Amino acid sequence: MSKLSPSSIFCSYRANAVLNQKIWRMAWPPMISNITTPLLGLVDTAVVGHLGTATHLAAVAIGASIFSFLFWAFGFLRMGSTGLTAQALGQGDERRVRELLLQSILMGVFIGLMLILFRAPLIDLAISLMEPSAEVEPWARLYCEARIFSAPAVLAGYALMGWFFGVQYSKGPLWMLLVINVANMILDYFAVYGLGMASDGVAWATVFAHYIGVTVAGVLAWHKLKGFSGHVPLSVLAKWREYMALVKVNRYLFVRTILLLLVMLFFTAQGARQGDSILAANAVLLTFLMIISNALDGFAFSVEALCGEYYGRKDKANFNKVIQLSTYWALFAAVMLMLIFWLFGNQIIALLTNVQSVRDDAALYLPWLIFFPLLGIWSFMLDGIFIGTTSVKQMQNTMIICVVGVFFPVWFITQDLGNHGLWFSQAMLFIARAITLYWCYLQNMKKGVWFANS
Repeated sequence: MSKLSPSSIFCSYRANAVLNQKIWRMAWPPMISNITTPLLGLVDTAVVGHLGTATHLAAVAIGASIFSFLFWAFGFLRMGSTGLTAQALGQGDERRVRELLLQSILMGVFIGLMLILFRAPLIDLAISLMEPSAEVEPWARLYCEARIFSAPAVLAGYALMGWFFGVQYSKGPLWMLLVINVANMILDYFAVYGLGMASDGVAWATVFAHYIGVTVAGVLAWHKLKGFSGHVPLSVLAKWREYMALVKVNRYLFVRTILLLLVMLFFTAQGARQGDSILAANAVLLTFLMIISNALDGFAFSVEALCGEYYGRKDKANFNKVIQLSTYWALFAAVMLMLIFWLFGNQIIALLTNVQSVRDDAALYLPWLIFFPLLGIWSFMLDGIFIGTTSVKQMQNTMIICVVGVFFPVWFITQDLGNHGLWFSQAMLFIARAITLYWCYLQNMKKGVWFANS
């Protein structure tokens, strides 16, 4: 990798202006849409927070957490669709581009319907794990029993988002999420104040908002398909073996996602063992992690799509350029985030909570978050490369190594340090992910796994 310096970055930008424009055209819509996504939870909280009781607020918080974890477990629908679609685009296989859209949507809808079918045991298990109070439990259950019906729309939306990124139409996810958020705001208000509903009304509002959003995304995809030739026979969609490429990619991504969920759940549980104030402080600081992810994901998505395209074309030169240029921009964004957290971290904490004990605890552990953008950028960018090339088995295997061989052992060794040990374990997970994926990247390039050695 060439030496990073202001002059080299400027010269690189001048020499690769068109490619830089493609990277930014892919990166900025996800950044904007990621900023709007937390509005769903904020609006739900704001509406029920004015009902005069904390019961409905707690019910919505519990229900929203359950479905955040549940739906995130199927985030592979987006990642797998992006990589395969980008490669088909690079290969000029327009029929395959069409086929992947339909297959991904059908897979998402099928999984969503299975979640609805088995909703009773799923909701029972989730509620029992969350252990709400006797007063909150029935309202949290009502929320879950309504919200589960959004599953087909949410998971089909993941598939559509992945396809949009794969064909480099990053405005598609932006419009879909904006529609969902605006519809959710309007329907929340109508359900609670117009129909007199409570937490169950908030859940139904979110359900309808997702179906409205995925319908808009479907229309956008239909118009986008007009630019691709070919025809997909219904027989292809009815044959299981035609889905094997998606299944093969997604099964590895599913295991990887479950491991990340396990780390998040463990992190939360260990924070809870240290008391309510530490648990709340960690929740506040995890918002900083969300900001980091939202800011850097745009560049990771551009790497997924563009590396996937050039990998499909077997264009090694532009493949390498995309990695280099995207990393420059992501590194710049990471440094800016570090400066913002360093200068305004305590002010951000104050915006997120007015409880002084939580503010004090969060400020104590804030230095960890100041360095996380620089620690996390490398694994985000490498994830983009491996998703674009659909080298997802390596992503799964390295994640197993990092979680089982690094995160948990480091936590075990440093647990006497309390919450500092927990955040140190998270930092080491970032570093381990970067090191293991970078080693795989070097091996793939050296051995000609992605491109034939010349």
